[in-house]
Amino acid sequence: MLVHSVFFWLKEDLAEAELYLFREKLETLKQIPAAHSVYIGTPASTDRPVIDRSYDFALTVVFEDIGKHDEYQSDPLHKTFLNECSDMFEKVLIYDAD
Repeated sequence: MLVHSVFFWLKEDLAEAELYLFREKLETLKQIPAAHSVYIGTPASTDRPVIDRSYDFALTVVFEDIGKHDEYQSDPLHKTFLNECSDMFEKVLIYDAD
């Protein structure tokens, strides 16, 4: 298994409709066949010194193997998400774990 965790910091000047659109576009990634499971969320209300809650959205995708990860990266839905939404975020961090 490979766990692909992506954290997005959106631009501060986005309108409410753009925030909704970003979430909708994230949801389309669940349709990519290479993804074993997909979770989309926002920072939880947990609060401890070691928790970073500064991001706006988190995307976690679980793949069977690195090959499925690579398929996901080249899937048209993923490319569409990047083309339509990359101007909405100012920062993204990705953590991949085996």
